[in-house]
Amino acid sequence: MTDPILVLEQATLLHGDGDSDETVTALDHVDLRIAAGEMVAVVGPSGAGKSSLLAVAGGLIQPTSGRVTVGGTELGGLSRRRLTDLRRTRIGFVFQTSNLIPALKAVDQLRLPLTFGKFTDHADPNSLLEEVGMAHKAKRRPHQLSGGERQRLGLARALVTKPQLLLVDEPTAALDRQRSQDVVALLAEETKARGIATVMVTHDHDVLHHCDRVHEMIDGRLMAPALP
Repeated sequence: MTDPILVLEQATLLHGDGDSDETVTALDHVDLRIAAGEMVAVVGPSGAGKSSLLAVAGGLIQPTSGRVTVGGTELGGLSRRRLTDLRRTRIGFVFQTSNLIPALKAVDQLRLPLTFGKFTDHADPNSLLEEVGMAHKAKRRPHQLSGGERQRLGLARALVTKPQLLLVDEPTAALDRQRSQDVVALLAEETKARGIATVMVTHDHDVLHHCDRVHEMIDGRLMAPALP
């Protein structure tokens, strides 16, 4: 693999149980490399460590040990401010529930992230809405959109800053079968077209054929990839 965007090297995350003095291993010496234009799915049972993997890859949590690198920058050596700037400019997040702001119109959902920093290069919100099939809903608010439309809008919002890495958490959890296929197909298409490295955590095995690789997580360990 040449010039990977995301690199996890022996990433381990330990935390307390909360109800006892025991230590829980959320991530267990995880190695992962994802190149530009590659979409990788991570599947596994609840509690296996999938959400911890996204949090560590996105710099939301520092691993207990090991290294995380995004676009050639090691996250462990960054100050809080530089880490925040990196997340803002290089990493896009797509959440399970889209996390849209109720009062904002669709186009303003995309404009808002651009106000949080000085972006020398970013996508045009109106053009991006058209690209994801939402141009005709530009002035609609979230409550006026279907579940699939909200997920498309959430994806567009994540792409507006032109990130290198896209982290996607259960994008089809609230969607029916056809809308699930549509959203993940769009995600795969944007990954290839924009040269993004994408990690998608999902329980939906019906959408795995859109991915380049599929890993399973079991007890914090990332298994060797299987065919979608």
